[in-house]
Amino acid sequence: MNLAPRVETAEISDADLDNVSGGLAAGGSGGLSLETPVADICADLVAVASTEGLASGASVHTHAL
Repeated sequence: MNLAPRVETAEISDADLDNVSGGLAAGGSGGLSLETPVADICADLVAVASTEGLASGASVHTHAL
């Protein structure tokens, strides 16, 4: 008696695969770091666009010496 499970395969188009995996997306990010004798300052920016919408974020960090 063979107890191995059966596996079925199916073909899927690229467009269907994009819908399953979350669609196409593009994004970018950047950062800036500045060191002075008084403090360190860092800033970050990120943005992502997809068929679901747009997401973005920014942050600034400071550290006094």
